[in-house]
Amino acid sequence: MKVLVTGGAGFLGRRLARRLLARGKLHDASGHERPIGRLVLADVVRAPDFGDARVRVEAGDIADPAFLAHVVDADTSSIFHLAAVVSGQAEADFDLGMRVNLDASRRLLETCRQLGHVPKVVFTSSVAVYGGMLPDVVRDSTALNPQSSYGTQKAVAELLLNDYSRRGFVDGRALRLPTISIRPGKPNKAASSFASGILREPLNGQAAVCPVSDGLRLWLSSPRQAVESLIAGHELPGASLGLSRSINLPGLSVTVGEMLAALARVAGAEVAARVSFQRDTAVENIVASWPGAWDDSRARALGLSGDPDFDSVIRAYIEDDLPARG
Repeated sequence: MKVLVTGGAGFLGRRLARRLLARGKLHDASGHERPIGRLVLADVVRAPDFGDARVRVEAGDIADPAFLAHVVDADTSSIFHLAAVVSGQAEADFDLGMRVNLDASRRLLETCRQLGHVPKVVFTSSVAVYGGMLPDVVRDSTALNPQSSYGTQKAVAELLLNDYSRRGFVDGRALRLPTISIRPGKPNKAASSFASGILREPLNGQAAVCPVSDGLRLWLSSPRQAVESLIAGHELPGASLGLSRSINLPGLSVTVGEMLAALARVAGAEVAARVSFQRDTAVENIVASWPGAWDDSRARALGLSGDPDFDSVIRAYIEDDLPARG
């Protein structure tokens, strides 16, 4: 079985790759469990090969049809499409966001259609597809109303995936990830970067500035659980998804204040005290447009699960990334 991970050099792509290699097998679109004989990691920069002979690393532009034709062939049984320009960067550079988040996604689907081999396609979507005047709890049936270019690009790609699946060109599933916290490494250009920074930096002995109020509510998942959710979503039979291939993944609904309270419980009050507040309206306007809680009953009915509590999210970061293991 040949599996492709786009965005394979990213932090989530690397974790997914390691987990797939350890797992060693997946179910294909026909429902047969098959060993992973080849794992292709594609990104704009070279991903690690983990010293595993099953891994093939490819560096190139995911929006380039020639590169897509190089990394996707009729033997590609499953695709995890993680490659994306993050929210803040997509808002600052409209053309780049459209090229990577939307054009590349459509070209990937079109490559699969032309090959005619109907692979499983897991598309990582986002809470950013929602926005505007939201109910207290967002449901799968809540209308998409993104308030950012990033959210719009993800929403359009979701609709395309649903239609390509309806037409039988791919067996797709769009998994709406909660905001990922705690991301290791340095801050990125995502509007939600602070959701990791206000925990990661204090845990590493550094001061952190929070650009939003302590009452802002977020829908969160640990990297560890996000990877498990991507694999679990892949393993669902296509027939179980019905007319909608988009799934709100389970997560935790917590305020910034509750996140810092958990940090104090797990790591101590002196660590939590390293966080100060300095409002940034540009960041807050984007993030506040996203849902802070959603009904994940459909995902749970399908057998998907989330982190038990936010204390466990912090402990997972300490176990997995403190100190960083790369």
